[in-house]
Amino acid sequence: MTETTRRSRKTVKKAAETVPVLVQATEEVTAPPAASVTRKATTKITKVPPIIPPAPEVKVVKQKKQKMIRDSFTMPEIEYAAISELKARCLKSGVSAKKSEVLRAALKSLASLSNLELTKIISDLDVIKTGRPAKN
Repeated sequence: MTETTRRSRKTVKKAAETVPVLVQATEEVTAPPAASVTRKATTKITKVPPIIPPAPEVKVVKQKKQKMIRDSFTMPEIEYAAISELKARCLKSGVSAKKSEVLRAALKSLASLSNLELTKIISDLDVIKTGRPAKN
C-alpha cells in the first residue's frame, strides 16, 4: 500500500470513531417526548375597542403682546381726585384697581355710548390748557 491509502484509512477510522460518540451524546441530551407534556388549550374572547383615529392637532395661536404706550396728560385736581374715589369704591367691592385700570374702564364705558351721548359728555367738560404747567 502506498502512503496516501494508509492516511486515508486512518482518517476514515478516526471519523468512524467520532460519529458514534456524537450520536450517543445527542441521545443522552434529547428531551422527553412531547406526549408527556399536557397543556389545556384555552380560548379567551375579548372585546376589541373600536379603532378611533387620533384627533387632528389644533395649533395654538399665540396672541401677540399688545404694545403698551406711556403717555402723560393734564387734568383738573377734582377729576384726578375722582380717580382715587373710584379706586376706593372698587376696594369696598372687593376688587383692586389701579389708576390705569380705572381710566381704561372709563374709556370702555365711553366707547359703548351712542354718538349723541358721547358728544354731550365731551361738550360738558371744561376746556383746559394743554401742555405742561408753567414753573413759578
